[in-house]
Amino acid sequence: MRKFLIRFWYMRHHFIYMDAESVKLIATAAVIIGGTMVPAAAIGFIGSKGLDAIGRNPEAAGSVQTAMILAIAFAEAISIYALVVALIIKFV
Repeated sequence: MRKFLIRFWYMRHHFIYMDAESVKLIATAAVIIGGTMVPAAAIGFIGSKGLDAIGRNPEAAGSVQTAMILAIAFAEAISIYALVVALIIKFV
């Protein structure tokens, strides 16, 4: 079993040894956290601005809604890519 040496910046003489599975678990968690928080914030921002645009110009609601749904789908695809990366890190 391989051991990794991880030294934190605030620790001068203390070393933490982790095995490869622990590093994989931490990396998987980081990818899942980043891959869900960023697209969720993007979807909220897209929805907010889309509804704001529809409120200002109700006649353009159809085109704004189409563009908004397409942008939300692209933002959601990023979280699916993050899931794939997390599964690759976890099982490879």
